[in-house]
Amino acid sequence: MQRLFAGIAAVALLLGATACGASADSDSSASESGGVTRVNVGVIPIVDVAALYLGKEQGIYEKHGLDLSMTTAQGGSAIVPGVVSGQFQFGFSNTTSLMVAQSNGVQVKAVSNGVATTGVNGEDYGGLVVQEGSPIKSAKDLEGRTVAVNTLKNILDTSVRESVRKDGGDPSKVKFVELAFDQMPAALDKGQIDAAMAVEPALTTILEQGGVQIASPYADVAEDLTVAMYFTSQEYAQQNPEVVEKFQQATAEALAYANSHPDEVRDIVATYTEIPASVLSKVTLPKWPEDISRSSVERLEQLGQQDGLFKTAPDLDELLP
Repeated sequence: MQRLFAGIAAVALLLGATACGASADSDSSASESGGVTRVNVGVIPIVDVAALYLGKEQGIYEKHGLDLSMTTAQGGSAIVPGVVSGQFQFGFSNTTSLMVAQSNGVQVKAVSNGVATTGVNGEDYGGLVVQEGSPIKSAKDLEGRTVAVNTLKNILDTSVRESVRKDGGDPSKVKFVELAFDQMPAALDKGQIDAAMAVEPALTTILEQGGVQIASPYADVAEDLTVAMYFTSQEYAQQNPEVVEKFQQATAEALAYANSHPDEVRDIVATYTEIPASVLSKVTLPKWPEDISRSSVERLEQLGQQDGLFKTAPDLDELLP
C-alpha cells in the first residue's frame, strides 16, 4: 500500500496535476465474476462521454463481458494518475494531456477514440465565449486577458492559443486560469474571468445567459480533431489484453450508437449532469467517430511543441492504438 501511494504521488508530481476532486461511485478495483469483468473508468461530467453512459445503458458493454462503472473528475490530467496507479482501469482524457503525460515518462496507452469536433466554426460543441457587451470581439483581443479552461496545459489552452495565433494575436500574452466547466457560466456572468473555453453543456448555458461566442478553437486546430481518447496504462494493457480488446470493441459500438441516436444522447446526459432539459435540447453534440484522426493528433503535437508543453517529443506510435 505504501508503494501504491508513493506511485500516485510520483505521477502527480510528473504531471503537475491539480487535485482531481474525484469521488468513487463504486469499488474501483477490477474483478471478474461469472465471466464478466468489472472495470471502472475515470470520466468528466460533460457531453463528450455520453457514448460511454449510453453504451452501458444499452447493454453494449455487458454484451462484451464488461461490468462498467464510472467515476468523475475535473479533467483528463487529473484522471491520468488514477489510471496509472490502478484506481481506474480506463480513463477519458483530452489528447494533449495524454501526450504531456507520455513526454513526462508516464506510461499511458490510448485504446479507443473518445470524441471529435464537428469541424464547423460557430457550430461546434466547444467554443470560446465572452460576456454580452464585452470589448473582446475576436480571439486576437484576448491579449492581456484571462481565459478559463478546465485544467491547465491541456487541449483547451492549446486550441485557444491557435485561435489567437490564427487571428493575428500573440498567444503568449493570454493568461489562463483553471476552472471546472460547471463553474464557468457563473464566473463569466460575474466578470471574474474575461472569457472561457467551454464545452457542452456549459457552452449552451453561457449562451443562454447572453454570452457571445467569438471562436471555435477545436475547429481552428483541425476539421477532424480528435479531442479526447479513452486510455489505460501500459502495464494494464500488457497484463490484460483481452479486457482491453473487449473495451475497444464495446466502445466502438457505443460511439456508433451515440452518433446515430442524438435524442438518446441528450436524455443520457441528464442522468449524470444537472443540466435542465430545456438547455440540453439546445446543446450542439460532438461527433463520435470510431477511428482516431492521427493527422489531427500530429497537429496537436506540433502545437504542443511550439508552446513548450513537452519535455520530450511524444511517441505517437507508442501512444496510439
